[in-house]
Amino acid sequence: MKIKKKRDALLSQKTIMRKIHLLLALFLFTFSFAQIKVLKNENLVEVGKENAIALYKKQNKYVFNYQDINNSNLNTYRSFYFHDLNKDFDQLYKMISDGFIDMPQSEIQLELPNDIIGLNFAKNYGQTTVQFVHYINKSKKHIGKSQFLTKNQVDKVFGKNRMKNRSSVAASKARTTIQPYEKTDSATEKSATKKK
Repeated sequence: MKIKKKRDALLSQKTIMRKIHLLLALFLFTFSFAQIKVLKNENLVEVGKENAIALYKKQNKYVFNYQDINNSNLNTYRSFYFHDLNKDFDQLYKMISDGFIDMPQSEIQLELPNDIIGLNFAKNYGQTTVQFVHYINKSKKHIGKSQFLTKNQVDKVFGKNRMKNRSSVAASKARTTIQPYEKTDSATEKSATKKK
């Protein structure tokens, strides 16, 4: 009789503990979903894109997205960003453009708010190219690399080819609209051909 009472007491304690654990698990499960919240969608405007590298802008923040060729998984995309405080965007473009004219012997490293970016210039098939080397979280252990870009590809990423295209289209329109209309007389054309 005593053994049966002890066994029933133990079973009831185990079932009570199981119920408490189940309730606790359900509480934690529902609480973990309560932590999910909807974030604002940042409206990024595409500045330029070339193959697997794209540059986006929101106000004075520039974001580079690139496919990491340093990773064995080719579906790995990484990004880094910086704020255009003192014309940093134009200075970065100028630094890269100058590297195409006078190629640096070693990697140029730039410190960003969360990362370090290296500009690796190299000759590929006789052309000067540049590669972004991304030291993720300023760590030399975790490195992402973009594809190598030519000068024309860099212009596309930085949106400079759009400006050139716009100015050349505007210039060609200006040339076609500025040309004066000349009315020629058939008699003057005949006399000009006879003099020759």
